Amino acid sequence: MLKESQLHNYQLGTVEHIIANPAAGLFLDMGLGKTVSTLTAINKLIYEELELERVLVIAPKRVAESVWTAEIDKWEHLKDLKIVKIIGSEKQRKEALRQKADIHIISRDNVAWICGLYGGSMLPFDMLVIDESSSFKNHASMRFKALKKVQASFKRVVILTGTPAPNGLIDLWSQIWLLDRGERLGQTITFYRDNYFRKSYNGFSYDAMEDTESRVHTKLKDICISMKSEDYLELPERIDTYIPIILTPAIRKQYDDFEREKVLEMFGDGTTEITALNAANLPNKLLQFAGGAIYDEERNVHEIHDLKLEAAEQFIEEANGKPVLILYSYKHELSRLQERLKKYKPVKMEDPQHEKDWNAGKIQVMLLHAASGGHGLNLQEGHTMMLWFSLNWSLELYMQTNKRLHRQGRKYPVVIGHLIAQGTEDENVVKRLEGKQTTQEALMQSVKAKIEKYKK
Repeated sequence: MLKESQLHNYQLGTVEHIIANPAAGLFLDMGLGKTVSTLTAINKLIYEELELERVLVIAPKRVAESVWTAEIDKWEHLKDLKIVKIIGSEKQRKEALRQKADIHIISRDNVAWICGLYGGSMLPFDMLVIDESSSFKNHASMRFKALKKVQASFKRVVILTGTPAPNGLIDLWSQIWLLDRGERLGQTITFYRDNYFRKSYNGFSYDAMEDTESRVHTKLKDICISMKSEDYLELPERIDTYIPIILTPAIRKQYDDFEREKVLEMFGDGTTEITALNAANLPNKLLQFAGGAIYDEERNVHEIHDLKLEAAEQFIEEANGKPVLILYSYKHELSRLQERLKKYKPVKMEDPQHEKDWNAGKIQVMLLHAASGGHGLNLQEGHTMMLWFSLNWSLELYMQTNKRLHRQGRKYPVVIGHLIAQGTEDENVVKRLEGKQTTQEALMQSVKAKIEKYKK
């Protein structure tokens, strides 16, 4: 486990900022450790300062289900924090609320529900953390209106995002209101608009005035801090992040049944020799399932879940406008990514012009087949975000592809994300990559373990 002493100086500064400010905004790029910094501050406020008892965290669904608990599990100094997830059916959510915990975490989709559950005016928590606060940018949304009514419940509020103003500074008002109840940017959206913006030529939108940015910065500088990854070069040159994907119980059962069926189909008679070919076939089928879709024997595609697609979209959102290179392994992953991410106008890497456009920063989302990325491409002049949608068993391919972005002489750190479906073949691949085992050795071991598992 990681130790508190391994936190970077800028992360310690973030912790101090939260503790020193009952209303604290953290506008931090992906990879700068918003979650661990916030958890460290919470831990100190509960167990050292004795100031807090119950914390409510609001986050996107996927983040609520996995990211915060995974972060606690990584750090030794956070081991005493108890976190309970308010997820599932209404009955399950109510039961979760009855459990004693330091932190309760709920998805942003259930904000109106929890506010209504307690009468709509007060909540039994003394600190609120909003992860990805930009999802509260719409002052007319139900979730904002519900949370606005209960804001006075909290002694402390923290908002976290890498994209505080995705559509311009107009997006800030509702987020900041949840911090200071209108003290800095005005009690109403009308006041904010009238004092910081002018109507656009069409009369339906608002344009910032020449001095709006500087005025807003002055108003917020005491409670909000903003950090860009390129400004903190004490970061490691390469940042690997593993994003857990939690399968639903139904999909979990489907996966287990599928694995058992394939193992018995291939090796159930006990006479089939394990070869390089059949050793690869089984894990590849399981990796497809983990990604959300599989080919049948006739090459028809069967979609199972879209959990990784959701996570990929979230990764792009958290990249705060930086271009993202997504690695995929199967053709059906390409088509599913193209459909899911069409609002970002994804480009499939196909010709030298795409390489030039990427390096020039002209492509927001580029899709690259993992087997095509290992050789011949020079993408290091472009941007710093890479996401493995699906992994594969080739250590050489993995290392070579990563080097397309992470090469000597880069000015900025590289963030390499990995979508890992928990309890699936994804985890076996990660272990092998970390151990740098040869592909054939690792495949054989994996298949042998599965045969032993399903022996009668």
